[in-house]
Order: sequence, then structure tokens, then C-alpha cells
Amino acid sequence: MIASIVVSSFSFRTITFDEFVAWYPENSVHKYELHNGVIVEMPLGTGRHCRVIALTRDEIIAEIRRLKLPCFIPAHYLLKPVRNEAGYLPDAVVLDEAALTKEPRWDRESIITMGSSVRLAVEVVSTNWRDDYHLKFADYEEMGIPEYWIVDYLGLGGRKFIGTPKQPTLSVCQLVDGEYQVKQFKGDDIVESLAFPELRLTTEVIFRAGLPPTEPS
Repeated sequence: MIASIVVSSFSFRTITFDEFVAWYPENSVHKYELHNGVIVEMPLGTGRHCRVIALTRDEIIAEIRRLKLPCFIPAHYLLKPVRNEAGYLPDAVVLDEAALTKEPRWDRESIITMGSSVRLAVEVVSTNWRDDYHLKFADYEEMGIPEYWIVDYLGLGGRKFIGTPKQPTLSVCQLVDGEYQVKQFKGDDIVESLAFPELRLTTEVIFRAGLPPTEPS
């Protein structure tokens, strides 16, 4: 899946986050992000990609319900980093209900501006893996999002991120003294999460959702 730059009235200059929000088509079937002041149309995910997102969300939602935690995964949202030339739609984001009362734009626009409102952000890697490992890593870190998962179920990321030989990897980035410390989980490892310390989820379960469907016998 390759993201494409959108041709718009802003094509000859970069734009701000607020201009992006004002431009965003109402009830659009397409999803868009703002990358370095440029509007980017996010491609529709493959079936395998969507299955990985759905399984990850479902496991987290089940844990939230089991523990009756005061947080939720919203259906619609837009995340604004500190810098004014970016706006993102993570594949999943867990929001803290109490912290949202301090969000100036949440009730009116479903916009998240503070890292303290987010317990966990999740990105499932596709062919534009540099966005997840470089761009969003830096912006989520600067926002102060305490935990960020990079779910690379196809092992697409660069070797400096997931090692050699390249293989499916889930990177858990946790904020320590303002910087992300990264732990990697592969094979049948149990994912270690500060946001959900009792979660018993293995990378094998997540990655299996991204396998090609088997033919019925």
C-alpha cells in the first residue's frame, strides 16, 4: 500500500493543521493525513492488514472491558502533533476518559492535541514503513504519548529497526524521560505493555491474523 499525495488548492504550498482540518471532506470514504504540510491520501488496507488491525483492537478492547478501565478506542479521531504541519490517524488509539476533559478540541472536532490523553497508539506497518518508524515515531515521542506500538507483521521495516534477517516484529516504544525506549517482540513472545500490564497477548496471535487465508480442504 503506497500513500498518494492529494492534488488540491494547496498543491503549490505546504499547509497548516487547521487548514487541513478545514479542507477535510465531510463523510469522506477516504482517509487523509497531513505529512510535513502536504495532504496524503491513505490507501485502503489489504484484507490481511485490516485483520491485524481488527484483532489488535479487539484484544485491547477486551482487556479494557475485563478490567473496567476508564478508557476507550474511538471510531473517529484526528491526532495533532506538536508541530503544525502534521495530522495523523493511527490505526488504533486508546484514550483516557478523564484526560479528555482537558482537550480543547475533542468535544467539538474529535481532535487530540495532548499526549497525556493517549494511553496507547498503534500503527500497523505497510509499504510506507518509514512513516511509522521515522515520522510518527518522532512526532508521537515529542507529543508525549506514553506508549506506541509498531506492528510490522510482514517484516517490512528497515534492518536497522527490525534486524537481520528481517522477520515479523512488534516494537513497543515506551516513553522514559521524554524519549522512547524500544523493546521488540517476535515469534511467540508475550507483548509487554505498560498501558495494559496484565494483557496476555503474543505476537504469534497478532501475526497469524496477517497470514494468507488457507484454502478449504
